[in-house]
Amino acid sequence: MLEKIVSGITATGKLTLGNYIGSIKNMIKLQNDYDQYIFVADLHALTTYIDPKELIENKKNIFALYLACGLDPQKTTLFFQSDVPAHSELNWIITTITNMGELSRMTQFKDKSQNIVKQDNKTEIIPTGLFVYPALMIADIILYNPKAVPVGIDQKQHLELCQKIVKRMNTKYHLNFNEPKPIIPKIGNKIKSLVNPEQKMSKSDKNANASIYLLDDPEVAYKKIQRAVTDSENKIYISENKPGVLNLLTIFASLKDISVEEAEKYFSNKSYKDLKEEVGLVVKQFLIEIQQKYQLYIKNIDEIAQSGAKKANKIASENLLIIQKAFGLK
Repeated sequence: MLEKIVSGITATGKLTLGNYIGSIKNMIKLQNDYDQYIFVADLHALTTYIDPKELIENKKNIFALYLACGLDPQKTTLFFQSDVPAHSELNWIITTITNMGELSRMTQFKDKSQNIVKQDNKTEIIPTGLFVYPALMIADIILYNPKAVPVGIDQKQHLELCQKIVKRMNTKYHLNFNEPKPIIPKIGNKIKSLVNPEQKMSKSDKNANASIYLLDDPEVAYKKIQRAVTDSENKIYISENKPGVLNLLTIFASLKDISVEEAEKYFSNKSYKDLKEEVGLVVKQFLIEIQQKYQLYIKNIDEIAQSGAKKANKIASENLLIIQKAFGLK
């Protein structure tokens, strides 16, 4: 029997090339070796306000893009988080054994709360959901009792908290759930912004030129690469002091399935113009292929989502019942 793994992507904003390289591409590789559960995290999207119509559109687009990128519903259980009620039920239980200090130390909470718009009296309204959402993330994982979780480097802190909470729950309530280990992709675990390569490429970035979206017009995406920030040296080599160049090399390497070192060697005697031209063409062709498949899947996701939710509900309900009994709720 294959070991279980679980992961998901929040249904806020549009999926980027960074989401593909840093997360989805890894999921595709893992589906042959694991019993994989992948969901669209629509409950997590509610941590800050999102227009309901936008959320519905985002959910469908992400699900169709999962399929278009190569996730196979015969190998991977695909579902919407909100279609499995156990996620919300276990969320409350997890908050009761998680401390406020642990939640307040989460760097993503600090980063996202800084973007909250101030009121007229200069005070901030930080949604409670934004503060406690790591508890839901922990519930998302525990329900499937995986031994490992594919994550981006920026989610490693949340998984460490998950390990801590699982250990606490096991000790206090005499349970035996796995403390999941991270599976982090070796290449492209954090694709950077094209405008500011010191920051990660984000699907919620307000500057559309900063990110390549998987549903971007391929020609528009090509032009974004041509405008990508590099530096004035015009020499191509791997260096943390050249984040713009390293970012383009990483994108090229990932889409060509080679190492960053091989990409560096390939471009060693070429100019930044050559680099941007070739990366742009690779990205453009990738988007054309993905979007052709997306158009086929976008009209046919309901049956796949329902089938995935049925399978996910079965295992999630079984593990929730074990925890409820241990806590004295059943």
